[in-house]
Amino acid sequence: MFDKLRDAFSNAAKSLGEKELKEKDIEDILFELEISLLESDVASEVIDEIKSDLKEKLIGSKIDKHQIEKFVKDSLISSISALFDAAGTIDLFEKINEKKKLEQPFLILFVGINGTGKTTSLAKIAYMLQQAKYSVVVAAADTFRAGAIEQLREHTNRLNLKLVAQNYNSDPAAVARDAVLYAKSHKTDCVLIDTAGRMQTSKNLMQQIEKINKVVNPDMTIFVGDSLAGNDTVNQAREFFKRVKFDASILTKSDADAKGGAALSIVKVTSTPIIYVGTGQEYSDLKPFDKETFLETVFGSLGDVDMKKIEKSEPTPEPTPEPTPEPTPEPTPEPTPEPTPEPTPESSDDPFEGIIDEDITTYSEIFEVLPPENDNEAFKLGKKIREWIKHGRPKSDQ
Repeated sequence: MFDKLRDAFSNAAKSLGEKELKEKDIEDILFELEISLLESDVASEVIDEIKSDLKEKLIGSKIDKHQIEKFVKDSLISSISALFDAAGTIDLFEKINEKKKLEQPFLILFVGINGTGKTTSLAKIAYMLQQAKYSVVVAAADTFRAGAIEQLREHTNRLNLKLVAQNYNSDPAAVARDAVLYAKSHKTDCVLIDTAGRMQTSKNLMQQIEKINKVVNPDMTIFVGDSLAGNDTVNQAREFFKRVKFDASILTKSDADAKGGAALSIVKVTSTPIIYVGTGQEYSDLKPFDKETFLETVFGSLGDVDMKKIEKSEPTPEPTPEPTPEPTPEPTPEPTPEPTPEPTPESSDDPFEGIIDEDITTYSEIFEVLPPENDNEAFKLGKKIREWIKHGRPKSDQ
């Protein structure tokens, strides 16, 4: 994604100097950014937010033309990181343990269309839970697709798990309910419910999954999407979320996806986190989603990027204080009867005692431009320092 923007950076740098950036100075960058994000399968509403955020940071800033690329990269990383942070995180094991304390099974409903790896992802979750010493029962609630029950039975046989199933064309909600009843009677920790892969435009099948959701009232609903399907995956997530309000997503084939647009867009349009990513065909090839790993895949090495706080290179300066009458200088204290004729100022009047005036002037200029945020005392101190310099501070012994 980021490599495609380098030409725009180069063109922009030619017109930049030590001046405040205006909108016309960054038009090429914003245009190329939009094209790059579209090619990376980022949803349009996400693109608009990222562009707006970057525009706000750039306009009015003074950026050296050699630093424009780093500044934009840092700003993009900051904006995208904030989108993931806003969606929050989910600790699956913690939620299972909370339900286990109540001696109730934890119910997980898996939704998504055919071909995304939904059933395989369910099996990977089952394996992960087994490794964590949780007991698991699986419900074959996909009674629509030919071969779906056999596929799931093959996984449960390999993992030595209980499978609750009925005949094809049976009521999927009844299958899910039977699995829940089995789990309660056998003190099973988790119930994983597979569902028919359905296109988000299939009204009957979407109504069917709404029925399953109402009958079993799952503790968590997980949407499974294909990283490589791009905007199709985003549109699927959007429609499924309208119907069942899923809690989180699993993205499959993420090891082959360097664009990252699907993950970013799903998080934004549903305000739910990506909790796991599929990285291969083995049961162990399911990894917790890691924001920094994702950003490194998209942008390359993050280097020294501070994702918590990347500000404009020149923040809005402190408001100019209203002019005040020049104060009458305080009288210089009488020197003590010592051989040294020069008086020594009290340290409480000059916290910079022992520092030369030039250093204090430099410090006050920096302090005026970059005060700690929302720190009234800092503003007062900066003002006091400038008044000292303006009216002549007591000289220290140098």
